[in-house]
Amino acid sequence: MILSYLRFMAVLVVVASSIPARAADDDPFLSKLYDSLHDSPMQRKIRDLAPMPFGVVFLPWKGMTEQEMREHFRLMKKLGFHNLKQTLGTPEWTQSRVLEVALEEGVIPFWYGEAGWEAITPELLAKLDIPANLSIAQIRTHPKMLAYQKEVLRKGIQLDSGRAFLEGGEVPELQGFTFQPDPFLRKEDVRFFLRWLKKNYASPREVADAWNQYEVGISARPFQTWEDVERGLDRMAGEPNTLRGAGGEYGSVRDVLRFKAEYHAWQIRSTAEASHRANPNAPTRTGGEMGLFLPFAYRATNMEALANTQLNTGSFYPSIHFAWHFGEVNYEVARPIYMQVAFAADQFKGGWSGAWESTGGPQQLTGAKGWNARQATTTAGFTVNAGTITQLFLSYLAGGFKGAGVWAWNYRRAGWEGGEYALLDRNWKPGTRAIRAGKIAQAAERLRDELWQSHKEPVVGVLYNWDSDAIWAATSLRGRDHFREYPMQARVGVSRALIDGNIPWEHVLPSDLEAGLGPRYQVIYMPAQMALGDKLLAVLTDYVSKGGRLVIDAPGGMYDEHGLALWTREGTAFEKLFGVEISDVQYSNNVPRYVDTQKLDGFILELQATKAKVLARFQTGEPAVTEHRLGKGTAVVLAFDASFACFAPGNTRMESRLRHYTLGTIVPPYASTNAVVYRLAGPAADHYFFINDGAPTTAMLDTRNYRYESVSDPVTGAQMKLGAPIALEGYSGRWLRFVKAKQ
Repeated sequence: MILSYLRFMAVLVVVASSIPARAADDDPFLSKLYDSLHDSPMQRKIRDLAPMPFGVVFLPWKGMTEQEMREHFRLMKKLGFHNLKQTLGTPEWTQSRVLEVALEEGVIPFWYGEAGWEAITPELLAKLDIPANLSIAQIRTHPKMLAYQKEVLRKGIQLDSGRAFLEGGEVPELQGFTFQPDPFLRKEDVRFFLRWLKKNYASPREVADAWNQYEVGISARPFQTWEDVERGLDRMAGEPNTLRGAGGEYGSVRDVLRFKAEYHAWQIRSTAEASHRANPNAPTRTGGEMGLFLPFAYRATNMEALANTQLNTGSFYPSIHFAWHFGEVNYEVARPIYMQVAFAADQFKGGWSGAWESTGGPQQLTGAKGWNARQATTTAGFTVNAGTITQLFLSYLAGGFKGAGVWAWNYRRAGWEGGEYALLDRNWKPGTRAIRAGKIAQAAERLRDELWQSHKEPVVGVLYNWDSDAIWAATSLRGRDHFREYPMQARVGVSRALIDGNIPWEHVLPSDLEAGLGPRYQVIYMPAQMALGDKLLAVLTDYVSKGGRLVIDAPGGMYDEHGLALWTREGTAFEKLFGVEISDVQYSNNVPRYVDTQKLDGFILELQATKAKVLARFQTGEPAVTEHRLGKGTAVVLAFDASFACFAPGNTRMESRLRHYTLGTIVPPYASTNAVVYRLAGPAADHYFFINDGAPTTAMLDTRNYRYESVSDPVTGAQMKLGAPIALEGYSGRWLRFVKAKQ
């Protein structure tokens, strides 16, 4: 590939060299390392092509003529949609024929758009007699290239190259394994789980230790042999989900969840690889028809592992449908869109992610009943107009997605979802919603190379630790069901506080930190980190000692990664890092705590400061906030559940308090009034995405130390004046491109 060799050599340099204590001045956010985290030939091919597909689902109907179908495809192109996300066959029309007609009309028939092209190499340019000195944009639009790649895409029609790959595979070791998204071990799982344990533990004694069998009340006969382990698994598989059944020991539940998650990812990877062998040009995708506010650890699903299945074959995506996936956040829309986008993109740093299952129009009657009685007894009703579509598409771009697949262009006329979810109106006319969506898609296509070169530049990394979520899930088996959702709600809370303060952030995973990405973040926030392992504590200690700021809130540090109560006494890894002991975990209820006159209602950490400075106290005199200086950095403990308290909108005092102690003396890189603002930084221009979750207003943007020479609106084409008020539609958004001042 033309560009990939130099990029690959740069990646080798990054990986081979030691990661500096502080990010280098020429790459302060470690963007090269970020891009290398999911580097592969397929990801380099995709990055070189820089696809930006905004596709739509076309649904045939009874009595449809070929001419009517062609008119719809021509209208798609006119509005700005150049590929299908999907189609379905009917008794009158086969799926393959619909795809062929789309291709004949110049609409790529697959969700991945130009990512399904053959890689553009010097050899291909020579074969097609296209000058190699043309720009990549000129090469992509050259008539000879378009004609050649059209035939490449045509071959995929008979291979069904547009479908998702959610599970399956033909690996012998997986034969007989059936994935069930829950924490329970079944009889048919035992032989697979035993194999997993033998791979992950050197001896039965290690299993016994990890499952805390030498602790009181766990096991009268800890494992000594693998036969003991197998007999124990047989008993475990027969335990009912009752108070005295499954879940009495957390380490074993965590291992069941991890085993099932890994085998499920193995299934998906094997299927994706089989598809890739059949059609190496066509990307696969996974992530599935799941919203991202589910309790994934409880569901034995590891989204990082699912993302990694696409490293060598394709793309990672979520499903973003309001009625299906926003019940867990009480039907809130504007901010949770970005939270979902960030969660997905941040699992696959450097890889291709997109909203390949995105909502298209109004929905009230159809969607999942959800996890609780409230969702089953309330209407998941939403307005999806031009403003909502703007919030969706701009949040996708701001969070790092490179494209979307919209369900649907037109609605089903009968049955489930009939009359809902469509970009076109109920008369199949392109109203303001479809027109606005198309204009944003056109702007993204025009700026595709620039957007692919852009990166987020976060101040705060929000830690997502699957092992901690798994311990929360384990506590919910015999404890309260809502504990399985608690860590998600805490992440939503801290995300909300940062979004409302216009503080750039992204999720950071333990694997990211182990790869050396820590210096990318001035602060790492640990929301509701119930479980902390020695390995993670060591990485975080190194991060702080080299200049980072680390913040943990209640009820952080209750257990280790196997569900064993975590010692925090003086001299332990926790105490050395945070400069405090956790004497007890309490709850503000019968003995209420107040901080700054605000009554708290949640977990409380009873702290004894050993080396840390007490920054604030509850009205009881107990430490409420501590700060420990370690090396060049600081470690902060918020002894109350600050992140969880911000889960629902409206707790502005707690949001402000969370931001204050998170940042310390750090000043955010930009500020705005009257709008949420996200930023992507590019080599020549920065992109600011304004989200207005209220009535029409004007916003001001203070870019502080960033210097620009001009600003424009990529969607409308309007040129604007730097520093002038920015007009915002009600319940909508706006995208502005700021050209950087020449140095």
